[in-house]
Amino acid sequence: MFETSLDLALILIGTAFVAGFVDSIAGGGGLITLPVLLLAGATPLQALSTNKVQGCFGAATAALSYAASGHVNLRGQIKAAFLSGGAGLLGALLVSRIPTEGLRFALPVILIAIAGFFALRKGLDDTDRAERITPTAFTAFVVPLIGFYDGLVGPGTGAFFMIGFVSLAGYGVLKATAHTKMLNFASNVGGLIGFAAVGAPWWITGLAMGVAQVAGARLGARLAMRVGARLIKPLLVVSSSALALKLIWQML
Repeated sequence: MFETSLDLALILIGTAFVAGFVDSIAGGGGLITLPVLLLAGATPLQALSTNKVQGCFGAATAALSYAASGHVNLRGQIKAAFLSGGAGLLGALLVSRIPTEGLRFALPVILIAIAGFFALRKGLDDTDRAERITPTAFTAFVVPLIGFYDGLVGPGTGAFFMIGFVSLAGYGVLKATAHTKMLNFASNVGGLIGFAAVGAPWWITGLAMGVAQVAGARLGARLAMRVGARLIKPLLVVSSSALALKLIWQML
């Protein structure tokens, strides 16, 4: 039934639950699932593809959870979501044609900087601040750039959306988290379409992982809405730092 053995499939499903929980709060779920998919015998392309399958479920669940509690208006994000999805599709289609080695070397530095931003910046809480660019400019320039990155490379997309909303749009931490999920869902869908066109994902395993993602994302979103920045900030710092260390270890 599964594309791998039953015991490995169960490990992947459990991993997806944890990833959905973490991703719904701070992003970085791919940091957890991708290595396990590779260890389970997936090729890099199969791992990226399957990760998009299950990631769509978690991001969608988190987005709906935050919307149901009034933290985000999903209708107001439709245009931005289409841009994010289209950019994610383009990135996935070009993944074999654009050299990404330079970006991979720079990514750990960027992620450590993001972790430092949230760890050291004083007064960073759930309070909104003055925006530095207009919502139109944010949608037109920032959203497609991050969506394209998600399709092309992937890790850290949620953290990049988060810091964009906090530092440029002026959102508080919880509001930024809520607004990240719809755009991350869209870039996941776009990336999945692109990856499915060039390399088939493990559909059955990915869908089973997606069910676990739903459960983890629901739990994580509820906890994030209850605790707010006191939970989101440290988890974001940990996930960004861990992803940076993982990328450095891979390069070495």
